[in-house]
Amino acid sequence: MTFKQLFFRLYDRKITSGEMSFGQTGIRKDKFTKLCTDDGFVFSKEELTDICRRMGASEEEREALFEAASRFW
Repeated sequence: MTFKQLFFRLYDRKITSGEMSFGQTGIRKDKFTKLCTDDGFVFSKEELTDICRRMGASEEEREALFEAASRFW
């Protein structure tokens, strides 16, 4: 599974359940658009750390996202 697929699986679940809103992720709109349109886009390590914290990602979810993103760093 790609970083984009893993990220949106987590993101969609949290948005749909009402656990968070887009604004709470701290993701800039231009970066979100890039993620949506560029299959090879990943956030920087620092950005991903902050986004995972803001989204309340579990340790398992964080590890999966970082593993998928590391293919592009």
